[in-house]
Amino acid sequence: MKPADARRPPRLICGLYAVTPDDADTGHLVAAVGDAISGGARLVQYRNKTASARLRLEQAHALKALCASRGAALIVNDHLDLALETGADGLHLGGEDGSCVEARRALGASKLIGVSCYDRIALAREAERDGADYVAFGSFFPSRVKPGAVRPPLELLTQAKRELGVPVVAIGGITIANAVPLIAAGADGVAVISAVFDAPDVSAAAAQFNALFARDP
Repeated sequence: MKPADARRPPRLICGLYAVTPDDADTGHLVAAVGDAISGGARLVQYRNKTASARLRLEQAHALKALCASRGAALIVNDHLDLALETGADGLHLGGEDGSCVEARRALGASKLIGVSCYDRIALAREAERDGADYVAFGSFFPSRVKPGAVRPPLELLTQAKRELGVPVVAIGGITIANAVPLIAAGADGVAVISAVFDAPDVSAAAAQFNALFARDP
């Protein structure tokens, strides 16, 4: 087991991890993320699977400026080149998004790198060994964003917390109603799209998620 990584305070990976929806309207997206930050989100992932490269660049620059001005960290999903070009605070890698080792070499020691590990503890061990700052498991619940995703057991979070020295994030179909068992099982953070950004009040929804962690001992 590797000791807790000193590059970034583990506390940063705690509570709500707000992941952006596919939104072609940059102004609307920035306003929604601003509301999530107002509700307490301190970690934001820019993820847009439908945008062109030009729109991704525009939106990532806008979100980086917003997050920098509001004390939040911006993580770019998938695109190492975009993270580098925009000066994002880090990168999140999926199973087919490249090597964690190469990403660390390109980004340097100060940036956050997260890795999706789905339902496989072996992937998490490898990611930690390769320099990841956090690992993510899921989809724990049915998700409109990834309807065919694998469904790991809650026990995987407990195992990961026991075996790993990096924070653990739960992903997939997470709502206020079902987040508590994930936290109890060991999740340091919950990555949420719809239950935050589809809410009538984004700020209030973000605050509700963070309140779950505030009550957790």
